[in-house]
Amino acid sequence: MAIQIISGTNRPGSATRKIAGIIQTLHEKLGHDVALLDLAELPAELFSPASYAEKPAAFQRFADAVVGAEGLVVVMPEYNGGIPGILKYFIDMLPFPESFENKPVCFVGVAAGMWGGLRPVEQAQMIFAYRNAFLYPNRVFLSGIYQLLDEERNLKDESLVGRLQEQARGFAVFCRNNQSKGSSV
Repeated sequence: MAIQIISGTNRPGSATRKIAGIIQTLHEKLGHDVALLDLAELPAELFSPASYAEKPAAFQRFADAVVGAEGLVVVMPEYNGGIPGILKYFIDMLPFPESFENKPVCFVGVAAGMWGGLRPVEQAQMIFAYRNAFLYPNRVFLSGIYQLLDEERNLKDESLVGRLQEQARGFAVFCRNNQSKGSSV
């Protein structure tokens, strides 16, 4: 099963990218075929207004990764009470409808504040539901992210690691169940 993790910000050195890497490792330990897409690596030419009509060739690997995934894990920070602009732009640049149509998607919210990215996750769920994705209901929210990471930027709270492991196991089952129903994933 091919699971694609999306680090939903392009901010250098972000806690979101670190959490996405931790989630990738958890999936790998469970034996899942998993890869990480870091939006910090989006090609600069994607930000030309001409990209709406014709995507730059360097973007193709991002589009192929999403379209070819059997499931998506979207890890996102909360920026100004909402979804990061780069994540929304990334979604807008992906092929329609095949990027999310009948594709299992789960979410992890990351925030410095007390709600752990609840608002952007709920906003993203509306967008992905609009695009006919299958939304996995077990979301994980990481509040006060800077206090949750140690000096090596590992999660200090084992119960949160356990919640992320539980989400990874459950999401794999969710993906398999949706494949067996004959969806296009």
